[in-house]
Amino acid sequence: MSCGEHHDVDCSEILQRVYVFIDNELEDASNDEIRQHLEECAPCLDQYDLERCVKKLVHRSCGGEHAPDSLREKILLRITQVRLEMHTQD
Repeated sequence: MSCGEHHDVDCSEILQRVYVFIDNELEDASNDEIRQHLEECAPCLDQYDLERCVKKLVHRSCGGEHAPDSLREKILLRITQVRLEMHTQD
């Protein structure tokens, strides 16, 4: 994925690490790198916001238990489908 802008780090690399970033499990340098990229890249920021929302939703629904990765992937896929449908209707 690319937002069309020049960044020091590729968008796909950022998005691969964004879930770990949400959990604050990266080194400070990596956190700064991702934070800077998100400030400059709206598509990556949108994906980051989506990931955060899904994580909160799953956490609330599971009462603190960790949801299986397959459930998270299904939820993200469905949210993406709905977002695409909404954009094509505009």
